[in-house]
Amino acid sequence: MEKQLHLEVELNAILQASKDNIVITDGKGNVLRASPNCISIYGKGSSYLIGKSVYELEAENIFSPSVTKKVLTERKEVQVMQHTPTGRTVMATGFPVCNDFGEIIRVISFSYDLTEIQCLKEDYEELRTRMERYQSEIQELRERGQSKEDMVIQSKSIQRIWQLLQRVAKSDASVVFLGESGVGKNVFARALHKGSHRKTETFIEVNCGAIPESLFESEMFGYEAGSFTGANKKGKPGLIEIADKGTLFLDEVGELPLSVQAKLLKAIQEKKVTRVGGVHSKSIDFRLIASTNQDLEEMVKQGKFRQDLFYRLNVISITIPPLRERKEDIVMLVHYYLKKFNEKYETSKYFHSTTIEELVDYEWPGNVRELQNIIERLVITTETRTIYPDSLPFHIQREHQQNMDNWYVEELEERGTSLQEALEEVEIRWLKRAVRQYKTTYEMAEYLGLNQSNVVRKLKKYGINAKTHRNA
Repeated sequence: MEKQLHLEVELNAILQASKDNIVITDGKGNVLRASPNCISIYGKGSSYLIGKSVYELEAENIFSPSVTKKVLTERKEVQVMQHTPTGRTVMATGFPVCNDFGEIIRVISFSYDLTEIQCLKEDYEELRTRMERYQSEIQELRERGQSKEDMVIQSKSIQRIWQLLQRVAKSDASVVFLGESGVGKNVFARALHKGSHRKTETFIEVNCGAIPESLFESEMFGYEAGSFTGANKKGKPGLIEIADKGTLFLDEVGELPLSVQAKLLKAIQEKKVTRVGGVHSKSIDFRLIASTNQDLEEMVKQGKFRQDLFYRLNVISITIPPLRERKEDIVMLVHYYLKKFNEKYETSKYFHSTTIEELVDYEWPGNVRELQNIIERLVITTETRTIYPDSLPFHIQREHQQNMDNWYVEELEERGTSLQEALEEVEIRWLKRAVRQYKTTYEMAEYLGLNQSNVVRKLKKYGINAKTHRNA
């Protein structure tokens, strides 16, 4: 009797002293003992719990779900996550206690309050997401950042732009880059940022045409917690806010919705932003750069672009000429991207001289972006180490051949060449072209639309040595 009394005292002392929440039930799920601190977790003290069944308490959503009930059902140790009436997140672990006959006579459960840990986890996840975003932006800056050594500055027009860029970079004046799509306006914008005193801060690029109008305001200016359905519960900074101390680049600024132009103008003028759903403004220090392939002045006349915003952006305008107007840059760009993609794909491809000629003759409606994509495609898809003209996309070959044919016909007319002589010269040109592009007479025949024996005969007739002309 005395021994049992001592055990009772020791057990109560353990329940009183334990920082864990302990609940002990009998083999039917009736609560026999509970530690006093259960009230802080479950909202009910030990006096309320003792004598009640865990099935009742689960029905009252006090134990939700009941770990003891699961232990009695599964007859083994069980661990569950509980959500209590006090708004807590609890991890509960239940252990069965059996007699010599294997019958469960007691279930002891321990619960740990994970609410603070859960909050810390959520804060950590949000911080991690934000850091990943910043790291992604920093990595993009490192990958895309351009120096003079990385840029092709061959033509006089680009040299003049580069010199102007160096002067403008030292100021905080707004700059707008004009030019066709694909000419490299974003490359020059990054170069401008890199040459400024803000070069160690963030460079935030916003594609104004890629963000839906319904999301544009919240993306640009951010939003406060609970400002709309689905909003982050802690709010979110906008892109302008993230650009603080750095540079904000609005690519394709002509795509800006009229509905946000007024607010953007205010942010540019006052260097302050107010989040969606907020009442307090925050001062932001950023340098503004924009670009467009549209005629903003014409858009102003048509009422599609605010005049005051146009003048605010257009402090300094720099026009990047299309690639077709700076042919001297094409060869250097071709070799620059060839080297880049050879390193990327671990290849050692090179262009045949006639391929370079066709690339230079092409008009490049997609400008530098199109050239970059085509070079990458050729490096990946060409089977031979030498990239011959027949590997070029058909539309480039067709344009080059049309230009050459027009030039050649004019030359023949000026020379007063007879029809027979002209036909023979054209035949020789096609044969030499076929020899440069193909290794066998069977491949040449397929290209020329002749049979193989005719190709052999004509090569012999005109004295065309396949090996000599292929290496020419």
